[in-house]
Amino acid sequence: MRGLGELEAAVMDVLWRLPGPHRVRDVLEQLAPERKLAYTTVMTVLDNLHRKGWVCREMDGRAYRYLPSASREEVTARALRDLLDSSGDVEAVLLHFARSVSARESEVLLDALSDAGPGSAEEPRG
Repeated sequence: MRGLGELEAAVMDVLWRLPGPHRVRDVLEQLAPERKLAYTTVMTVLDNLHRKGWVCREMDGRAYRYLPSASREEVTARALRDLLDSSGDVEAVLLHFARSVSARESEVLLDALSDAGPGSAEEPRG
C-alpha cells in the first residue's frame, strides 16, 4: 500500500484478512511462517501504524488489541482519489481508465453511478 513500508503493509494485510481486533502476538503468529520477527518489532510496527492513523487500538487487560481504522477498499479508494487529485488532468485520466476497465468493472461503475442519483455526487475536483 502506498505510504507504508514492507513490514507495515504485511501487518495491515494480516489485520484486513482476519476479522476482529488482534493482539500483537496474534499478528506475529500470522507473520511467522514467512518471517522471523521479534515480538517487540511487531509491537513497534503496530504502534507506528496507530500513530499514523492506520489502526485503532483498544485495551484488553494489559495488552492492546488492534484493528484497521478503514477497510482495504476504503484505503485503496482514497489512494485513487489522491492520484486523481494530483494528476493535473482528471478528465483525461478518467477517460484512459474507463477505456481500460473490463465489462464487469464497467457494469459495477455504471450501477454505482446510477444508484448515486442526480445531485448526490461531489463537485468535480481538480
